[in-house]
Amino acid sequence: MDEHIETRAIHAGQVPDEETGALMTPIHANSTYVQDGPGDHRGYEYSRTGNPTRTDLEANLAALENGAYGRCFSSGMGAINTVLNLLDSGDHVVAGNDVYGGTHRIFTQVYEKYGLDFDFVDTTDHDAVRDAMRDETALVWVETPTNPLMNVNDIGALADIAHDHDALCTVDNTFATPYLQRPLDHGADIVAHSLTKYLGGHSDVIGGALITDDEELDEEIGFYQNSVGATPGPFGCFLVLRGTKTLPVRMDRHCDNARDLAEWLADHDAVSKVYYPGLESHPQHDLAAAQMDDFGGMLSFEFDGTLEQASTVVSETDVFTLAESLGGVESLIEQPAAMTHAAIPKEERLAAGLTDGLIRVSVGIEHVDDLKADLQQAFDAAL
Repeated sequence: MDEHIETRAIHAGQVPDEETGALMTPIHANSTYVQDGPGDHRGYEYSRTGNPTRTDLEANLAALENGAYGRCFSSGMGAINTVLNLLDSGDHVVAGNDVYGGTHRIFTQVYEKYGLDFDFVDTTDHDAVRDAMRDETALVWVETPTNPLMNVNDIGALADIAHDHDALCTVDNTFATPYLQRPLDHGADIVAHSLTKYLGGHSDVIGGALITDDEELDEEIGFYQNSVGATPGPFGCFLVLRGTKTLPVRMDRHCDNARDLAEWLADHDAVSKVYYPGLESHPQHDLAAAQMDDFGGMLSFEFDGTLEQASTVVSETDVFTLAESLGGVESLIEQPAAMTHAAIPKEERLAAGLTDGLIRVSVGIEHVDDLKADLQQAFDAAL
């Protein structure tokens, strides 16, 4: 039966425990497993290589993304690192010029010294992407919506460009989640997630994942997952499995609140610009409407004031919490230039539109009127 995603979120990859009948996946807190003879094990031998709690989570995530294979990691950066493990010295990567700061950092400050080369371009400009491609290009890295400017990229078009050059296309789907967008359906080869965000959903776990439809690619990912060892523990996997069960209902509320808040901000005298795909003024609004099932819970805006005033706004909220990360049930607020994207050189950051006064908001599931009132009192404190 082809089940809806709301049903798969609760049941996919999981069956009641055969021995006890426990409905929820048990936390298998084991490092090693008994073998019936040398090399004759019952599916598991060592928990870095495989753990039953992790297996259930990997199957659940693969099902949500309409994929065949899933691999989980101890963080989103562990997942990104594993994609880069697939490349060889001398390979070239094309990525968006407004990717997450941690992604930019691992690309340029870790892997460049091992002989990988990176170009950062506007991935909404397909001619710019084509111009950046080389014979050595092995990977096109895509975020959509992007972090933090909320640009929406055409996954199918970028996957076609990558495949025309025999390169992989990986899509970071953290902002949208599989509830709103499934990149494999549009031609992507690998989907990456920070499970820390919406899939966990409660700001209490760190994790990452890679999902694919390609068995050979999954086996290679699994080799590096085991060899490098950035694997999650069973309790973290249990927490993410708990989170995916409520993903659809949480995302519905995140989307409703973000849309309402974005419209309010767009009409506010203290705000000069709002970045949210759900606004008709967004340059890729039509693409977002076609590619996504809703517009997500993330938005950014430019406060119409000085850098110091913008800093006051993010520091004076009561309902919004000044903190990095995103995707939890609580609303978070931050200044990317000083926080999540501080690793990007200022010249590159400004060229990409990441200004000092940009404010990013992860809209939670509180009552939206309380969120508006909180931002209003913070604006009043700043002006």
